[in-house]
Amino acid sequence: MIILAVETSCDETSVAIVKDGSKILSNVIASQVEIHARYGGIVPEVASRQHMLTIVPVSEQAFKEAGIDKGQLDAVAVTKGPGLAGSLIVGVNFAKALAMANKLPLIGINHLEGHIYANWLSEIQPELPCLCLIVSGGHSDLILMREHGLFRKLGSTRDDAAGEAFDKGARILGLPYPGGPAIQEATKGVTTTMSLPRAWLKDNDDFSFSGVKTALLHLVEAQENRDDKWTREAAAAFQEAIVDVLVTKTIQAARRHKVKGILLAGGVAANSALRSRMLADSPLPVLIPPPILCTDNAAMIASCAYYRLMSGQTDNAGLDVIPGLTFGL
Repeated sequence: MIILAVETSCDETSVAIVKDGSKILSNVIASQVEIHARYGGIVPEVASRQHMLTIVPVSEQAFKEAGIDKGQLDAVAVTKGPGLAGSLIVGVNFAKALAMANKLPLIGINHLEGHIYANWLSEIQPELPCLCLIVSGGHSDLILMREHGLFRKLGSTRDDAAGEAFDKGARILGLPYPGGPAIQEATKGVTTTMSLPRAWLKDNDDFSFSGVKTALLHLVEAQENRDDKWTREAAAAFQEAIVDVLVTKTIQAARRHKVKGILLAGGVAANSALRSRMLADSPLPVLIPPPILCTDNAAMIASCAYYRLMSGQTDNAGLDVIPGLTFGL
């Protein structure tokens, strides 16, 4: 079963071809990070226009790397939401045209569900039920996955998502965009005695990171002489506070629901401090995709679509984008 997938939910244009939901034949990603860095964040209209410029050459490169042609495809999948409306429209319309022209099944995929399925793109397959921590620029969700297609949201962020907090924290510290990689780079080999508060939100599985961001701002405002060493230590304390809450609450929820393992997903799952801390602290098996599969990519969409297609679920030409699409209710 060979599926071509398209992912354009935000600022990466990606087309992938995956066999049987786990073997990546190609996974081409065109990033817009350098374009948006000058603005300090993603400009939606700029993102959608860039998708229009790159979607065709990216798809051609995906076919070339996979060594197949359109006649060998079994289905086409695409992210339908959540995401930026203009960006999603480019991907969905491209996928619909490809599917209709080649008389192929079309499968619309929830972007967040796709992130979870990045964990199936390897030889080691997760055991169900499992607990999924999805951490990205817009989401910090704890999802209980009982079986394929059966999800329950246990908790989510009440304010800033972890990735959003990293971006804002980096801006406070004068570090470049995107904030997550900048903070990770700044904290390499750094130990700090600084400490920032944690919002534990007891008796529930929700997250909150606006408080630690505000605490960082106050810390910076109170420090008159900030050199590179001080900035790096403050970044380390900020990162440690976020990682501590993510890991601790995930493990607590995993124990409570008696799952067989923990899955990390989303762009923030590429953070080395989060990865190492989760692996070190968890009493359960932990699966984490390689960093390139944590950030937005089409291979994870193809993997998710494989299991959707095997259960007989497809869409038609009426498939539309849903920018505010929810997940795991």
